[in-house]
Amino acid sequence: MTSRAAVATVILATAVAGCSSSTTTDKKPPPVNPRAASLAQGFGTMDRLVEAARREGALNLVGIPRDWVNYGAVMDRFSGEYGVRINVTEPGASSQREIDLAKSAKPGQAPDVFDLGMDVAITNAQRFAPYKVAAWQDIPDNVKDLKGHWYAGYGGYMSIGYDPRKVPAPATFTDLLKPGYAVALPGDPLQTAAAFNGVMAASLQDGRPQAERGLALFARLKKDGRFSLPSQANTLVDWDYVNAAKAAQTAGDDKPAWKVVVPANAALASYYVQAINRKAPHPAAARLWQEFLYSDEVQNLFLKGFARPARMEALEMSGKLDRQAAAKLPPVPRTPVLLTIPQTDEGKTYLKANWSKSMG
Repeated sequence: MTSRAAVATVILATAVAGCSSSTTTDKKPPPVNPRAASLAQGFGTMDRLVEAARREGALNLVGIPRDWVNYGAVMDRFSGEYGVRINVTEPGASSQREIDLAKSAKPGQAPDVFDLGMDVAITNAQRFAPYKVAAWQDIPDNVKDLKGHWYAGYGGYMSIGYDPRKVPAPATFTDLLKPGYAVALPGDPLQTAAAFNGVMAASLQDGRPQAERGLALFARLKKDGRFSLPSQANTLVDWDYVNAAKAAQTAGDDKPAWKVVVPANAALASYYVQAINRKAPHPAAARLWQEFLYSDEVQNLFLKGFARPARMEALEMSGKLDRQAAAKLPPVPRTPVLLTIPQTDEGKTYLKANWSKSMG
């Protein structure tokens, strides 16, 4: 892969230059340390990392469905290139469930890496091994732990997907209160991150979240008989990469069955982050997976899955962004909101106390 080859070339060139300046005798590379905090510290080159991962022979993943942000293509590409078998436990597991499975896993069956909501990652940072990928500097500081315990891989914006054959295009969340909209969330906000963020997006006012505003909107829909199951709804509040993928499935029709919009006055952004299990049974494969996910190729594979890769800005600046894939994403305003941990905690506390009694 181009980016990994470039990294390996730079590291190798540096090593050769160092040897030639100090002695004319070739030096053996240091022993491999599969639990090191960086490629340079643990392996020296990508070739040595790949060799160590192949010896381990497997990678344990958890909570990653194949149809989620193009992960099927990512997993197939990884196994095909490196010959490392991928084992996936509970593809539909929530972020907290991933952590719980790691706690109870038998030796050798624990997840090697996690794909988590940022709030769960921050709460469980002590469970992760610090590791800074070669592309570390391309990941924005506000979506990574500066010590390398976790860092954003991809993300998106909360959006409104709708059937244009049945309802007009909504411009704001309050438009959903108009007659005709049958609105759904992708689960229970008390248990599902996407549903929780849907309520919080609806709560935004002048960039500030207030959970009671979001709850009031959905309670009104419930009272009017227009809060629906996803299978019965003509409108779905969910991440833009979910709604955009659904829209792509209906593209090409004279009257497409699904469109997606990110409300200009309520652009809530969120990222899923990557982390290595401190007790990973395949530590080298875990680190190879991380390097792989942040390569130019795989960041663009996420983009083809309608997610916004963490390195998107850096890829655009270097001219390596898949512009055709990027053009298929719904437009967003330039002032998105990223909830802080205190805001997230406050919202969860409020909904835990009030959602069920308001929604029935």
